[in-house]
Amino acid sequence: MAKMEVKTSLLDDMIGVGDMVLLEPLNEDSFINNLKKRFDHNEVYTYIGSVVISINPYRSLPIYTPEKVEEYRNRNFYELSPHIFALADEAYRSLRDQDKDQCILITGESGAGKTEASKLVMSYVAAVCGKGAEVNQVKEQLLQSNPVLEAFGNAKTARNDNSSRFGKYMDIEFDFKGDPLGGVISNYLLEKSRVVKQPRGERNFHIFYQILSGASEEFLCKLKLERDFSRYNYLGLDSARVNGVDDASNFRTVRNAMQIVGFMDHETQSVFEVVAAVLKLGNIKFKPESRANGLDESKIKDKNELKEICELTGIDQSVLERAFSFRTVEAKQEKVSTTLNVAQAYYARDALAKNLYSRLFSWLVTRINESIKAQTKVRKKVMGVLDIYGFEIFEDNSFEQFIINYCNEKLQQIFIELTLKEEQEEYIREGIEWTHIEYFNNAIICDLIENNQTGILAMLDEECLRPGTVTDDTFLEKLNQVCATHQHFESRMSKCSRFLNDTSLPHSCFRIQHYAGKVMYQVEGFVDKNNDLLYRDLSQAMWKANHSLIKALFPEGNPAKINLKRPPTAGSQFKASVATLMKNLQNKNPNYIRCIKPNEKKAADIFNEALVCHQIRYLGLLENVRVRRAGYAFRQAYEPCLERYKMLCRQTWPHWRGPARAGVEVLFNELRIPEEEFSFGRSKIFIRNPRTLFKLEDLRKQRLEDLATLIGKIYRGWKCRTRFLLMKRSQIVIASWYRRYAQQKRYQKIKSSAITVQSYIRGWKARKLLRELKHLKRCNEAATVIAAYWHGTQARRELKRLKEEARRKHAVAVIWAYWLGLKVRREYRKFFRANAGRKIYEFTLQRIMQKYFLEMKNKMPSLSPIDKTWPARPYLFLDSTHRELKRIFHLWRCKKYRDQFTDQQKLIYEEKLEASELFKDKKALYPASVGQPFQGAYLEISENPKYKKLTDAVDEKIIIAEVVNKINRANGKAASRIFLLTKNNVLLADQKSGTIKSEVPLGDVTKVSMSSQNDGFFAVHLKEGSEAASKGDFLLSSNHLIEMATKLYRTTLSQTKQKLNIEISDEFLVQFKQEKVCVKFIQGSQKNGNIPTCKRKNNRLLEVAVP
Repeated sequence: MAKMEVKTSLLDDMIGVGDMVLLEPLNEDSFINNLKKRFDHNEVYTYIGSVVISINPYRSLPIYTPEKVEEYRNRNFYELSPHIFALADEAYRSLRDQDKDQCILITGESGAGKTEASKLVMSYVAAVCGKGAEVNQVKEQLLQSNPVLEAFGNAKTARNDNSSRFGKYMDIEFDFKGDPLGGVISNYLLEKSRVVKQPRGERNFHIFYQILSGASEEFLCKLKLERDFSRYNYLGLDSARVNGVDDASNFRTVRNAMQIVGFMDHETQSVFEVVAAVLKLGNIKFKPESRANGLDESKIKDKNELKEICELTGIDQSVLERAFSFRTVEAKQEKVSTTLNVAQAYYARDALAKNLYSRLFSWLVTRINESIKAQTKVRKKVMGVLDIYGFEIFEDNSFEQFIINYCNEKLQQIFIELTLKEEQEEYIREGIEWTHIEYFNNAIICDLIENNQTGILAMLDEECLRPGTVTDDTFLEKLNQVCATHQHFESRMSKCSRFLNDTSLPHSCFRIQHYAGKVMYQVEGFVDKNNDLLYRDLSQAMWKANHSLIKALFPEGNPAKINLKRPPTAGSQFKASVATLMKNLQNKNPNYIRCIKPNEKKAADIFNEALVCHQIRYLGLLENVRVRRAGYAFRQAYEPCLERYKMLCRQTWPHWRGPARAGVEVLFNELRIPEEEFSFGRSKIFIRNPRTLFKLEDLRKQRLEDLATLIGKIYRGWKCRTRFLLMKRSQIVIASWYRRYAQQKRYQKIKSSAITVQSYIRGWKARKLLRELKHLKRCNEAATVIAAYWHGTQARRELKRLKEEARRKHAVAVIWAYWLGLKVRREYRKFFRANAGRKIYEFTLQRIMQKYFLEMKNKMPSLSPIDKTWPARPYLFLDSTHRELKRIFHLWRCKKYRDQFTDQQKLIYEEKLEASELFKDKKALYPASVGQPFQGAYLEISENPKYKKLTDAVDEKIIIAEVVNKINRANGKAASRIFLLTKNNVLLADQKSGTIKSEVPLGDVTKVSMSSQNDGFFAVHLKEGSEAASKGDFLLSSNHLIEMATKLYRTTLSQTKQKLNIEISDEFLVQFKQEKVCVKFIQGSQKNGNIPTCKRKNNRLLEVAVP
């Protein structure tokens, strides 16, 4: 497989121009055409010097794989094709190796891919930095903070399905090795107005739809929500579903991300409860009512929604209802309460929803920062990633667009300043003379907006704080007075006569000429949005909530900390945040990513030139190129420059032995490039005009073609010579092999003839010898046959003689044996008759016993102790032996069975045996309990967080934990309690809260009483005079009565060395405080099924009806 060619410069195989600084000619059309040409070839990244232009492809491209990460890792910025990974690698290596804090500024329109770009930067840094369990955990937390913030801060808009509706700046902190330690996130201007109202075709924040789509039915029930989107007024229905977006899956991703980041379960639950409360606030509706004094008043139509909100948040319903109907104004020592009409009530409801959600979002950012912040106090290196909204020009622009565009003006200002500063520093560092560069300075526009005396924000704050009637029109009048003469401010009502007849500028609007173009702002809503007021009654109502999170979100609602000072306005807050951000960015080395949206349809392979042109203008990209080209358009280190162009000079090709700078000087002198077109720095060559660079590239391309021709010629000659030498060697080898073959064939022929002659001679000799041997063999065979016949005759005669002699000897031996036997029988006949009977009896008896035991061996029953079968007795005289053998076998198999028991099983059987001795044939409930194992712990108290308080209070080992019913002495009704038996105490606890109600030492338990019937009632009698007996005895009911009584009996015996009295009677006395009550058990009806019922008949009698 051929090795893949590796690019060594962005000039190699370049599609269009990879760096706009090299674009010739430089104008708006050529700029757009170059972007379009690269976009059509899936080249979505282009450079302007060190700035990356990113065009959203609206589809997945195979350029973000792990292989790509490794390809761009530790490579020079201009070494490979333009890519976002190149910028991320440059920033990370500068931070790690040069100890320079970095910031990456990502700007662009909504839908241009800013959020995805920030994700790519973070994922690249996470891939190339160190490894290890702790480092991986930090990286995972940093990456997983994105899904959480996207769910709560992003929404579907007309331009983008995942549009960030807030500005985010994240500082990622690294140690000296370049491993991440943690991070800090700052958020700017959440678009909280989206909570209560969305433009047509857009959605509310993602989290609302994710909860309703992905939460389980049980979880929705806890949040008092329904899955139907149409049930909620705050959710736009025309775009509730988004193609390609799985809200249910995203909800699971968000919950998992919150867990990874470090949210506790109760914190996650609290967050979703607040989200549900915001969603349900939109369903509250008001109706008008007239009071006696003639004032209008509002009332809530349906209080069910209000009730559910109060249950979710722990707020008193009457308090919240009053906060929606009245407003209290405090001035010094006076309080004035006024009613709210329907419009004011709806305003208060929406203001509460917006404030509740925006404060929740700020709390989320703070909580994430607590989890991801660096734990060590060592000096840290910082890389900041700024993902913030781009310049916005809509048909109707309001306060939000004004604030956003102000932020972009500040970013453009710092961009130009830092770009020029970076250029100047490089020139000084390289010893190149710095020339002043003319550029548009937008500081005048920033001053128009942020000046503390005459700025638009200062005028807006002054108007909001002014006593008297304040409206948007009065604010516009003030602007017309103060800013009328400003060259970047336009208003039809201003003193400047040139706009009086401008029909494109309505009377209720003003226009600002930003660096990106003119933007007309509708003044309506400026004052209200800048005030951002929430009635104090609502803040105090929220502070009174039993919900810990909501209470923490509204600290100003605390009556003890009432502050009559007016809170800062939204504009002043944002201005201060932007100032802090600018100060932070100026202390870091900047890296820029300019995101561009190619079309409004969010479709792939569509390039709308008009839309791209609009973005190029307001991003100031052409201005950026001109700034970069004002001095030298291209610069490159001497080593790569010499390596790339050394083939253009005979002295430097193929190897230059001296310093790289000297080689470049020789090269440029040889090429006769004018001296004004380049300049030598300390480590780089600077080229002024792109045409010079392209001329070098053309010469290099031509030279490469010539070198390719030369290499081809040399290769073909080498190939022909090699083939000739190979054919010559082959001819010599073939000739030598043929001569060898011919000699081998001749030798084989001579050898074959000699072998044939030899074989004929050997054959004749062999046949002659064979004839002689055959004759000799026939003579020997005849003599052998005659001898054999003779020997056979002799042998038969001898055998016959020996047989006759043997018959005679055998006859003598038989006769002698018969004679000896006759003599023995005559001598012992009398003795044999006297003992024969006893011997036969003993022999017969022995045979019977042997047969009995052998049959028993084959008829033995199983080894189960409960198997009562036994083989039948074969003979009557073996009866006692048969019974004894049965007893011994049973004892033996019982021992074998017991030997298999574990200690735990032995304890269980001991308890079962104890229960048998206590209750067998005494309690009708006992037979049903025999087959049930004694478990003891029927409640998993230690594993249930509900009973954590109970677990902490009980230090001893729990022998039995069971839910019982405690009988009320007043009415005979039952209440659920947790019955706990420990080594030293009996405890009763509340089943819901786990609070211990009673604790009785085992020494104070004197007796347990129960009936003989099939019920679970029992009484625990306590020692008179003991502390536990102050409230009287316990009358309880349990489903595991036999087990509880047995364990109580054994535990008491083990601890006190005294047997607990178990009384079984259908009528017994129970001490209730100072009086004794008789408990009587009777046979009842089947109305309640098989459940025993208890009734109080009088002050002295409780009747238990047992079915």
